[in-house]
Amino acid sequence: MKCPFCGENNNKVIDSRLSKEGNAIRRRRECIDCARRFTTYEIVEEMPLMIIKKDKRREVFSRDKVRSGLKKACEKREISMNIIETFIEELERDLRESEEKEIPSRVLGEKIMAKLHELDKVAYVRFASVYRDFKDVHDFVTELRTLLDHR
Repeated sequence: MKCPFCGENNNKVIDSRLSKEGNAIRRRRECIDCARRFTTYEIVEEMPLMIIKKDKRREVFSRDKVRSGLKKACEKREISMNIIETFIEELERDLRESEEKEIPSRVLGEKIMAKLHELDKVAYVRFASVYRDFKDVHDFVTELRTLLDHR
């Protein structure tokens, strides 16, 4: 491991422990040459999840894109960022546990909508309006009737 200060490879591990989330090992190191300390993290390298878009393009799953969509849907609702982050972690864990490395965007969208349906009906309709590409107020009314019928 190169020292970020002097660039030398000569260092020793002073302390190792699990990160707060438990998914990485945090190591405190000390450079033998310059005596400065720095922290490194060791994580399992996972194969990237690929999302198959409607037009058949493939792109890497992006937590940031999901977070952005959820923040817009949950705007002005009483849903904390902690709940959104937990939501994203559970979603990604679900996708990885499916053992599929390529996930159709339709599956991703439906999983998000199912969770939003449980969490907050207004956020659900907001997300659905973009995801399902509502064209007019009739699309909203249809979705709202479906929600009311499930009560």
